Amino acid sequence: MGNCFVSKMGNSNPSISDRSITTGPSTAGGNSHVTTQVVGTYGYAAPEYVATGELSEVNILGRLSHPNLVKLLGYCWEYTERLLVYEFMQKGSLADHLFRENPAIEPLSWDIRLKIAIGAARGLAFLHTSEKKIIHRNFKASNILLDVNYNPKISNFSLAQLGPSGGNSHVTTQVNPAIEPLSWDIRLKIVIGAARGLAFLHTSEKKIIHRDFKAYNILLDVNYNPKISNFCLAKLGPSGGNSHVTTQIIGTYGYIAPEYAATGHLYVKSDVYSFGVVLLEILSGLQVLDFRLPSGQHNLIDWARPLLSHRRKWETIMDARIKGQYSSQAALQAANLSLRCLEHDPRKRPSMKEVVEVLEQIETMKKEP
Repeated sequence: MGNCFVSKMGNSNPSISDRSITTGPSTAGGNSHVTTQVVGTYGYAAPEYVATGELSEVNILGRLSHPNLVKLLGYCWEYTERLLVYEFMQKGSLADHLFRENPAIEPLSWDIRLKIAIGAARGLAFLHTSEKKIIHRNFKASNILLDVNYNPKISNFSLAQLGPSGGNSHVTTQVNPAIEPLSWDIRLKIVIGAARGLAFLHTSEKKIIHRDFKAYNILLDVNYNPKISNFCLAKLGPSGGNSHVTTQIIGTYGYIAPEYAATGHLYVKSDVYSFGVVLLEILSGLQVLDFRLPSGQHNLIDWARPLLSHRRKWETIMDARIKGQYSSQAALQAANLSLRCLEHDPRKRPSMKEVVEVLEQIETMKKEP
C-alpha cells in the first residue's frame, strides 16, 4: 500500500493533543502521494463507537466507486493507531478555497464553483440511488476534496448511515446512545485540563490564540484526560505592546467572541470567551446552539446569561442529570466564572491563568452531605 504514517509531535503540556496528520509517497493506484486520516480518538466517543464509524467508512468506500467519491486506498492499524489512506487530493478541500484563511489561495472562478457543485451533487445522487440508499450525514465544504483539476470528491463517511427501507420514509438514529452522561467530577476534570491547555498557549513565548476552542476540539483519552486539538485556525497573539491582532473573521458560530465577530480584532482573551461558552455547555449539558429547543432557548448564551446573574435562578441552568453530585457553592462559583468569561468587553474577562486558579479552588469543594 506504500508508506503512510502518523507524526508524533512532542510537547510539554499534557492538555494539548500531540497527534498530527501527514502524507507520504505511495504507488497504489498510480498515485504519487496519499492522504491519511487519523481515526481512533474522536472527542467524547467511546472506542467501540470510533470503530463503528471507522468500519462504516471502510465498508462504504471499499464497496462503492464513483468519480465524485474519494478513493480509499487502504487501511492501517497498529496498536491503538488507526488510519484510513485515501488518494492524494492536490487542491485540498473546498473549504480551503471558499474561506481562504491562506491569502495566497486565489478565489474560485464561477466556472470552477459550478463544476464543484455539479460534481458534489452527482456524488450525493449516486449515494442516494445506490442499492442501500446511503445518507452521508456530514456533508459540508471541508468534506469535499479537490484534485489537481478541481474535480470534487466527497470524503469522510464516518457518520454515514444506511437509508430507510421497507417503505419507511426515514431512519431514527443517535450519534452514540451508549455514552453515559459525564459526572460532575469528570466534567470538572475536563474543564480544568482544558483551561490549563489554553493557559499554556496564552503564556507561551508567542502567545498563541487557538481561535476555534469548542467542545468538539477537546479530545479525551481513556481516563477522560482532555487534550486540546485542531490548531488549523490558531494565530500568533499580539506583540510589541499591541492589545490585539486584526485578521479575517473565521471560527465556529456561537463560540466566536463578540469583539472578534464585529471588528476582526482578535485578543488573547477572545479564547477566554470561547472557554466560557464551553464551560456553560459543561454545566448545562446543552449545546450553544440547538434549534430543537423552545424558541427562547435556541441560543444558550442568550438564555442563560440573565439566569446566571440572578441569585435565585442560576441553578436553572445546571444539568439535571448531575443533580446531587456537587455542592451549591461549587456550582455557583463555576456559573459565576462562566459569566465573567462571557463579558462583552475582553478587558473585563479573566486571564486563563486566573480561570485555572478558580477552577482548582472549586475542585476542593466537597459535595454537600
